[in-house]
Amino acid sequence: MLKTLKKHIPLSVINYGKHLPEAVLANVQNGFPGKKLKVIGVTGTDGKTTTVNMIYRILQAAGKKVSMISTINAEIGGKSYDTGLHVTSPKTSDLQAFMKKSVENGDELMVLEVSSHAISQFRVWGVNFEIGVITNITPDHLDYHGSFENYVKAKGSLLSNVKYAVLNKDDKQFDLLKKMTTGKVLTFSKNNDADINYRNLQLKLKVPGEYNQLNAEAAFLVGQALGIEKKVIVDALNNFTGLTGRMESIDNNLGISVFVDFATTSNAYENILEDLKAKTKGKLIILFGSAAERDSSKRSKIGEIAARFADITILTDDDPRFEDRNKIMEEIAVGYYKVRGKDDSHLYKQLGRKEAIELAFKLAKKGDVIALIGKGHEKSMAIEGKELPWSDQEAALSIIKKLQSKS
Repeated sequence: MLKTLKKHIPLSVINYGKHLPEAVLANVQNGFPGKKLKVIGVTGTDGKTTTVNMIYRILQAAGKKVSMISTINAEIGGKSYDTGLHVTSPKTSDLQAFMKKSVENGDELMVLEVSSHAISQFRVWGVNFEIGVITNITPDHLDYHGSFENYVKAKGSLLSNVKYAVLNKDDKQFDLLKKMTTGKVLTFSKNNDADINYRNLQLKLKVPGEYNQLNAEAAFLVGQALGIEKKVIVDALNNFTGLTGRMESIDNNLGISVFVDFATTSNAYENILEDLKAKTKGKLIILFGSAAERDSSKRSKIGEIAARFADITILTDDDPRFEDRNKIMEEIAVGYYKVRGKDDSHLYKQLGRKEAIELAFKLAKKGDVIALIGKGHEKSMAIEGKELPWSDQEAALSIIKKLQSKS
């Protein structure tokens, strides 16, 4: 129904005519719980889920009464909930129900991951944000928002009435975002003159990558804004062990390093592949696709990044829905060929993600790294209107078990 409406009615009409009334009703039914909590909202193109979980661990370590909702999990009153298959923020009715449970649990704080879709569709209407965090902004979801300017505007609106705005000073949108808030601006950075950077916050993180250092800096600033002691914050961050589907290591005794990651944007691909390439002694083998009915403009860019960093690239399925699977792979390959020219000797196109993962292990030798990218924590594959059970972790473990039994 919504797909049909989108083709003929402007999104603004759908958002105000459908989503806003749903949000008002959900708030009324649940007693406006978002006004009874100090809510920390985290948005950005990449790093949202990790930053939300880091903040939550800091607040827990400080003994705060806190709950959280992220892409992969919700922790409400000490209980864990599955938050969905292919969405960042739950639908309005679920979100308000979660927040009501948090209030009933006597919580003071809520850490909430917020997508640009959720903002545009009024899913967080009625929520008073005490602190707004923006990890970074690079082009994404342009198919929905229509332009990068609209995408930035949606993200930035999270900051409009916050007490504190936590911003990445390295981000190209920093100056614009700073103007979009009346709250006190707290900044983090790699090397720039910021409130927190690599020099004045030296951490010993268990999670890899410079991008996670930046996520940790953002989380640190939130803890600091809430008056938590520095040692408590640093200890919580250094003890943070990562999340399902976020550079998750799959154990094996084959001598091959295997990782599963949820990267879907060109920025995320560049970050994780640059990090993996620097640590890879053998070949870096990457496997990925591109979800259908999403921003297809990024496909060739991801292909370029793969060509620059990977020794072997395997293109395959990632939620093809109703789109031609071969067409998706070809659109990614355009970027690959742009970098490698006609040399496709290290490029494979394999329909069926299970078969593609089997191919990755077949091509791998001791010392190599396999990165399975795009599905991360998700437990299903969207194909022709159906959500079929799927897990990169389970598929990899099944193959590893067979290979280990033969060795």
